[in-house]
Amino acid sequence: MARILVISPSGEVYDHDNVRWYRHADLQSHINHYHNIGDAFVFDSSLKLLNFETLEELPITSVDPAQIDRFNAEFDYVFLRGSNYVHAGMNWSRTAEVLRRLKLPVLAFGIGAQAPVSGKLELSEDSKTVLKLISDSTASVGVRGTYSAEVMNELGIKNARIIGCPTAFRNNRPDLAISLPALDSVSQVGVTLRREVSKHYAKDIKRYLTFHRDLVKAMADRFEVTLMSQGEVEEKKLALGTPEQKQEGMAALRENGWAMAWYLDEQMEALYRDRMFYSDVVAGYEQLVRKLDLVLGYRLHGNLMALANGTPSIYFTYDSRTVEFAETFQIPSVDVFGDKPFRLEEYWNQALFDRFNAAYARTYGAMSAFLSENKVDHKMAKPAAATAPSAPPAPEPERKVA
Repeated sequence: MARILVISPSGEVYDHDNVRWYRHADLQSHINHYHNIGDAFVFDSSLKLLNFETLEELPITSVDPAQIDRFNAEFDYVFLRGSNYVHAGMNWSRTAEVLRRLKLPVLAFGIGAQAPVSGKLELSEDSKTVLKLISDSTASVGVRGTYSAEVMNELGIKNARIIGCPTAFRNNRPDLAISLPALDSVSQVGVTLRREVSKHYAKDIKRYLTFHRDLVKAMADRFEVTLMSQGEVEEKKLALGTPEQKQEGMAALRENGWAMAWYLDEQMEALYRDRMFYSDVVAGYEQLVRKLDLVLGYRLHGNLMALANGTPSIYFTYDSRTVEFAETFQIPSVDVFGDKPFRLEEYWNQALFDRFNAAYARTYGAMSAFLSENKVDHKMAKPAAATAPSAPPAPEPERKVA
């Protein structure tokens, strides 16, 4: 089996292919720091698709010739954990220098480009160099969707393959399909939260947060909800902190101008106190989504974790990343900046999820073929030689005023 190096692992590995946040047993060591546990979902899911014997991190902040010589002698390939690397502010540190010395193929495992809110994406020369070095080292570069593939093409990288994200395939189910139950049987609903947002991601912060708040409250009025946070400090404290830290978390939210103006109210505070979930362990999220009837909201990987486990999910899109994921997998999605309110009934439509089912099967095959093309030892089934024509796409729901 393979010996693998990984760039940007995002968590510590235990029991061979499971991931949790660093120093998991010592929550207090990082409860005051933000980290996105969704990145650990991707890392964990990547490992679950690969056959490997040894795993080690490839450091990219320093160039140690002796260490690189050892890597070249002892390892088979490197993979770059899928994430949002292709954007104007990306700092690659000394990656280009390391990769020039490394004689191993570097597998891009579902990387993505981030479009700016306005204007054209401008990349540094360092980013262009790193991406070209990766492309030249392997048969193909794995990207998450059409926009990312177009960016690669504009850079002269012609071997991009659209493979989505490993999180979708973490349970290695080529026949996975979402089958909707009757809506009146739904009782347990997860709402994936992303309260903290940048103007570089969301073009209208007020709309983003008020729409977010109204979604949470509407679901709480109708179902037993779990609020699924992924690393914001205040939410983490409210989920797992000491009584004093819970108070600190709520006080910090009340001092946040955006939150107080557009997000918090009496009902939201009560939900934040009583219904918040956070875990430093990827398996904790997987156990949760398997118990839920529906997951919907703003978190790209939290929603995808649900779909990977057969739980229906609806995306709320607000930037190029979320739109690209929804398009790649044909996931039912709501434009946060659209002009219509969200009504769940309009999305509880098996024809819409059949589009996801067909896209999932195609993308599973693309991921499997990508790994095989790059001579990576993996666990995925080989794609069928021929795929039956997919059903005509279902019409998008009309978003009528409730």
